[in-house]
Amino acid sequence: MADQVNSLEELSAVAGDAAPVAAAVAEPREPVRDALGRAYATGKRKDAVARVWIKPGSGKVIVNGKELNTYFARPVLQMILRQPFEVAGVEDQFDVVATVKGGGLSGQAGAVKHGVSKALQLYDPSLRGALKAAGFLTRDSRVVERKKYGKRKARRSFQFSKR
Repeated sequence: MADQVNSLEELSAVAGDAAPVAAAVAEPREPVRDALGRAYATGKRKDAVARVWIKPGSGKVIVNGKELNTYFARPVLQMILRQPFEVAGVEDQFDVVATVKGGGLSGQAGAVKHGVSKALQLYDPSLRGALKAAGFLTRDSRVVERKKYGKRKARRSFQFSKR
């Protein structure tokens, strides 16, 4: 690695521009926490937007003032929320407080998952590699297609009748 850095420095010295080399060698990321020791992030999925705060704790998850098992009753949605902690290897080490608005339960679960992933990597930047490899830091941009005029839905046509 040091050989590559030296060769980059030599290459830029020949080109006469040392600024890009400094940008190419990235500094380690610093944790981003507030005065209470929490990390905050916003997660989005479909029409749902989640505001998520994480702090060290016993693994308690509160969504819109309710426990995880109460708000997301389906086991699949609970599993979606636990995925970032399992991938990062920090199960039951962080308490989560989230407020979610918009969309349905599935979109809200995806939004909280996205927010938790972003907050985890802000709290501890060493977890970024695992979360990024699992694809949890990328916002899922798929949204419902709008309805077009002359159509029954976005693409579905009205029933055709020959006679």
